[in-house]
Amino acid sequence: MRFTKILLGAALLLASLAARADAIAALNEFASAAKSGRAVFTQTVLSPDGKRKKSSSGTFEFQRPNQFRFAYLKPFEQLIVGDGQKVWLFDPDLNQASSRRMSQALGATPAALLAGGQIGRDFEFKLLPNERGLEWVQALPRQSDGSIQELKLGFRGKELAALELVDGFGQRSQLEFSELQLNVKLAAERFRFVLPAGADLVEQ
Repeated sequence: MRFTKILLGAALLLASLAARADAIAALNEFASAAKSGRAVFTQTVLSPDGKRKKSSSGTFEFQRPNQFRFAYLKPFEQLIVGDGQKVWLFDPDLNQASSRRMSQALGATPAALLAGGQIGRDFEFKLLPNERGLEWVQALPRQSDGSIQELKLGFRGKELAALELVDGFGQRSQLEFSELQLNVKLAAERFRFVLPAGADLVEQ
């Protein structure tokens, strides 16, 4: 009887390890096979004490290497575009844009994980326990600048479903993806930013 329990325990452990290994495989497959993609996202930002919460939503598009577009639609519009050379941020309400060189802006960020060319060069990965029906992988920056404390991705099978990060101030951001489409044809204009007429530009 005891031997049967040991065998059962070993089988459950192996099954658990296999499932967790699938999360790393799913991440590697996403990084190598997904050359482009688009999705709808919802983002929830929690204060360090967990008491204050802000929610937003929009669309995300990417094309490797290092081209991406976050278009926030609700509750306020905001646009973040990475064109491969620079990262642009545009606030329609202020009619103001800012830009930074890609090498300075990307670093160990979610955009680097989702759209970067060589994520294995910038991150090492650690399996985490399954949570909320997802298999999680922690991304540990090989060179940390202190702006991000924790970064992890959640997979449902082979599909990227969520991303969570804790910044240097302890603020937690949770992104959930839906309607994910991979290797779709995206117009080059989606990853170009043209300064609107009359808008101010701040270059950093």
